[in-house]
Amino acid sequence: MMQINIPEVHRELTQVFERYEAALVGNDLAVLDELFWPDARTIRYGIAENLYGIDAIRAYRGGRSPVSLARSLQRTLITTFGTDFGTASTEFIRPPNVRLGRQMQTWVRFAAGWRVVAAHVSFVGD
Repeated sequence: MMQINIPEVHRELTQVFERYEAALVGNDLAVLDELFWPDARTIRYGIAENLYGIDAIRAYRGGRSPVSLARSLQRTLITTFGTDFGTASTEFIRPPNVRLGRQMQTWVRFAAGWRVVAAHVSFVGD
C-alpha cells in the first residue's frame, strides 16, 4: 500500500522546495539548474512560455530579468507518495501586483537527489 507523507520524506521535500523558492527569488541560477532534472523530457509551462527540455529551461532562466523576483507564498501544499515522488503546489503574489499566481511542481528523487521533472506557473484567471 502506498504511504503518503512519510514524515521524514515529507520533511526532505519541504526543505528542497524551500531551497528552490530561495533560489528563485534570489535568482540563483546554479541552484535552480541543479534542482531541475537535467533531461530532454523535463517540462516547464510558464506564464508566457512552454519549455520542453532542460536546455530550453536553462536558456529561459539565463535570459530573464533578475529584477522584482520577490514574492509571498500562500496555501503551499507538499504531498509525498512513497519515498521518491511528490508534488508541491502553491499560490503566490509578487508585489506590487495583487494578481494571484499559482505554481505546481512534480518532484522525483533520483540518485543525485530531489529534482523537478515537470512544473507549471500561471495566473488565476488566465
